[in-house]
Amino acid sequence: MNAVDYFFSESKNSEQLFILTENEQITHKILYKKVEKLAAFLNSEFGSGKNMLIYSGNSYFFVLAYLSIIKSGNVCVPLNPSAKTELTEYIIKETQAVLCFSQKKFLRNLEQLKLNLITEDEAEKAIEMQYVTEYILTGFDIEQTAEIIFTSGSTAFPKGVMLSHKNLIANTKSIIEYLGLTKSDRVLIVLPFYYCYGLSLLHTHLKVGGAIAFNNTFMFIGTVINNLKKYKCTGFSGVPSHFQILLRKSDSFKKTDFPDLKYVTQAGGKLHSVFIEEFLKHFPSIKFWVMYGQTEATARLAYLPPEKLPEKLGSLGKAIPGVKLELLKKDGKPAVIGEIGEIVASGDNIMKGYYHDDEMTAQTIKNGKLYTGDLAIQDEDGFFYITARKKEIIKVGGERISPKEIEEVIVRFENVVDCTIEGVDDEVLGERIKATVVLNKLDNEQLIKEEILAHCKKYLSPIKIPQELVFEQQVKVNEAGKKVKQV
Repeated sequence: MNAVDYFFSESKNSEQLFILTENEQITHKILYKKVEKLAAFLNSEFGSGKNMLIYSGNSYFFVLAYLSIIKSGNVCVPLNPSAKTELTEYIIKETQAVLCFSQKKFLRNLEQLKLNLITEDEAEKAIEMQYVTEYILTGFDIEQTAEIIFTSGSTAFPKGVMLSHKNLIANTKSIIEYLGLTKSDRVLIVLPFYYCYGLSLLHTHLKVGGAIAFNNTFMFIGTVINNLKKYKCTGFSGVPSHFQILLRKSDSFKKTDFPDLKYVTQAGGKLHSVFIEEFLKHFPSIKFWVMYGQTEATARLAYLPPEKLPEKLGSLGKAIPGVKLELLKKDGKPAVIGEIGEIVASGDNIMKGYYHDDEMTAQTIKNGKLYTGDLAIQDEDGFFYITARKKEIIKVGGERISPKEIEEVIVRFENVVDCTIEGVDDEVLGERIKATVVLNKLDNEQLIKEEILAHCKKYLSPIKIPQELVFEQQVKVNEAGKKVKQV
């Protein structure tokens, strides 16, 4: 079954609103008809199995394009419209996309790139030209790639995670089951759709016949508070920084009553226990779901039920339905209770592999199992607790960042001998980026610091610019001559 047919299987005739946002409201039924027609257009014009980009913020346009690409049997590649041109160019070249859906407001970013573009108006025109009453691909292979999500890894450029229709269906089923979602659920989405966590909210609420509302201005906390109340949201999902900002940067959030809000979910990195306790203190009747996952697992791997929070605070929980989690030591043997091991996952939600990177795929997927790179212990009740991150990935506000990408930018700066990027604890972002730079000579520290940061701004998106920059006299190495670096 095509994943989009699965998502709409119970709601394609529903007159209930799916998108609640004031200027973009649309019912499940009308959305389905539009998706059918646009998918038919894409399949007739381009066939199937082709890579197609989306260059858009969270919107009705994104939802329409995303579902239509996947239903047409093609492969969706969502892009971050705020990413640097260099990164966008890399993904375009890597995927050889035949088409790009772009909001008109972002077209200027794509002017220098040779792309076949479809804007909002052109998508609607294509829909109007189609007269299909039902569009279903026959003989569809559930193992076919549905989307490629590019995520930062241990290389300078991001890796493309290939997710199949089976992956999307399996993870959606699991999340709906443990959260107990129904058609009465409404979620406020502040997470971008180029991020697997954001897409999981789209999938689950579409499948149960629920509703979504967009908030693309999270830093204006008042709009989040107003939207939660205005759209009578039953759910809210965020990464650690979202909760930390709401709790510590806003007095009004903690003083506001949210009569419709039943639950919140948190993933995208570990949220310090003190913030969870603070949330529960102010909102004791709202369920707080701690979750754990990776893009390579479609979105979700584990969850901690709200009723277990007081007892298991700090845990990432247990495996979600349909997933098996193991803790394996370096020798491949299972870790015993209290012993550190790597979290290894298996299930129908595990990715097909990395796009055009068989070597990295072989290192990550072994015997059908995902080696997450996260080290943890397990208690006597089977709950997992992360102790360290095996990979050098930094998570800033839920976004996975490769240190190597930043290091390579900084070492381009004249007079830099070496640069080490590491993540250090931050109350708001979870981790902040620290750059330790070794210079050939240091005349004016403040001036050099300003020049390096200005250099970073030219080549890096704002979230990747170091918040802390220090200078060292020499590169720190171990006995083997390898650089000593915090992980």
